[in-house]
Amino acid sequence: MQELISFYTQEIHKYKSKLTKIKKQLYASSMLRLFVFCMAALSIYLLYGNTKYIVAVVLITVIVFLYLVTRHSNLQKQRNKLKALIAINETEIQVQERKFHHLPDGKEYKNPLHHYSQDIDLFGRGSFYQYCNRTALMHGSNTLADLFNENNIDNITEKQEAIKELAAKPKWRQEYSAIASLSKTETQVEAIEKWLENYTPFMPEIMKHIPLVFSVLSLGMLVLYFMNVLPESSLIIWMFIGLGITGIFTRKITRLGANASKVQNTFEQYNKLLTIIENTEFKSVLLQKKKEEIISNHKKTSVVLHEFSRHLGALDQNNNIVYLVFGNGLFLRGLSTCYKIEKWIAMHGKSVEKWFHIIAFFDAYNSLGNFAFNHPQYAYPIIQDNGTVLKAKDAGHPLLHRKSTVLNDINIEKEQFFIVTGANMAGKSTFLRTVSLQIVMANLGLPVCAKEVNYAPIKLITSMRTTDSLTDDESYFFSELKRLKFIVDQIQLDRYFIVLDEILKGTNSTDKATGSRKFIEKLVRSKSTGIIATHDLSLCESAKEFSQVKNYYFDAEIINNELHFDYTFKNGICKNMNASFLLKKMEIVD
Repeated sequence: MQELISFYTQEIHKYKSKLTKIKKQLYASSMLRLFVFCMAALSIYLLYGNTKYIVAVVLITVIVFLYLVTRHSNLQKQRNKLKALIAINETEIQVQERKFHHLPDGKEYKNPLHHYSQDIDLFGRGSFYQYCNRTALMHGSNTLADLFNENNIDNITEKQEAIKELAAKPKWRQEYSAIASLSKTETQVEAIEKWLENYTPFMPEIMKHIPLVFSVLSLGMLVLYFMNVLPESSLIIWMFIGLGITGIFTRKITRLGANASKVQNTFEQYNKLLTIIENTEFKSVLLQKKKEEIISNHKKTSVVLHEFSRHLGALDQNNNIVYLVFGNGLFLRGLSTCYKIEKWIAMHGKSVEKWFHIIAFFDAYNSLGNFAFNHPQYAYPIIQDNGTVLKAKDAGHPLLHRKSTVLNDINIEKEQFFIVTGANMAGKSTFLRTVSLQIVMANLGLPVCAKEVNYAPIKLITSMRTTDSLTDDESYFFSELKRLKFIVDQIQLDRYFIVLDEILKGTNSTDKATGSRKFIEKLVRSKSTGIIATHDLSLCESAKEFSQVKNYYFDAEIINNELHFDYTFKNGICKNMNASFLLKKMEIVD
């Protein structure tokens, strides 16, 4: 842990030093722009009455000023990226100290009907998602949530190799995340994709040539004007002709310009992200495949996207009154830019969704690589296909503090079913969530909280936190029955690791014992694998009837009139319960 904090601290110092230099350059840049403006104003004052020289000063000033504005904007972007990098490293130090509850918790991804996410604290405050997630894009956040939820056991080794590779590139990941975090837009990615897909062009094909011809003529007239061949009035009339031609399409240009201003920043930042991906040599198969998807006809997608970003930025310049008048009046820049934008959309618009997907994929996988980097002591599961489903040495829950976590060994074979008994608060539910999360993490390709892990990939399904539904007029018991029916239906379709916590809580004890016993027998006969935690010791009798059923327990002891838990997973049946003791201890009963 100390080595990680030292690494992040060094990065913060490095970026703060660079930020100080950038701030000085920004100040100098501001003063330079002010100086140019003052010199232009002074020149116009001194040249008052000499129109030609004043026009020349204005044109030169506009060109210089636009260059300085662009340069200043680039410095601001560098400053913002450095601030983002500093914030990234500060966040990692906070998380190392277990201060992560201020991060996005993913509560919007909660789904009580999902196979497992509701039961194992996958989303919400204090969840594994909140602890792991470092996505900078909403699209990336959605992708990460999808990965958590997909219950996919395919190509786990490929996923592991990709995560290992990204884990070994902390500076690459931070650079990617910092740039992604600067992508600020009023429009969601899905809306951009829909806009491109449904865009209707309005520029006639002749606009490919008219702006060029008009610009050449304008340059010729400017030369003739400064040579005293053409009067000033001719130049003004010509400029109004250009504004008139542009005016024919003003409403449509304005509408396109409004959309361009909303998405231009996204395309500019996404272009930088694609450039980072394209310029990186990946060794893992999965990352290579993703990179290949953004290389079409041996032309880098970043170059194509940069072209579109540049066109959008040029159209956005119409908001500058000087550019609007001179750029459109003399060179028909608005019409030329709109034509180029529409041609780009026609040629590449349908590919944008795929490019955005790749960007979101790397944003999501950066979080997984970051998690692996922050947990070098965790073990990548060894994928196998023998009689063992999950065999873990010194397994724990990643959300529990390292110093207070009691580690346990887990060894469950195919078609085995564990019945776990134990006193209240002895650790049964935490153990169930530990096993469940180990399976989810293993399927994601992540290293898990254990020293050694052997794993035969299997999907997960749980029933631990069933709730009643007032809106659907359902009792707790009926909701639980629906969940159990869902499990029974699913195991007919695929192999699942089943995790249950105290089923049939919504009925009386006798009925519960009978129903639970029959349900376990059904699962065992279906050759399922899993764990059930219960207070009902009668269920442990199933082990006498079925060799696949094994009994384990968590114990509690009363030492010096205090309840003591060792949170150790033990073979056998729990004999010590603590409800009566706690009632007396808390003076609820005598």
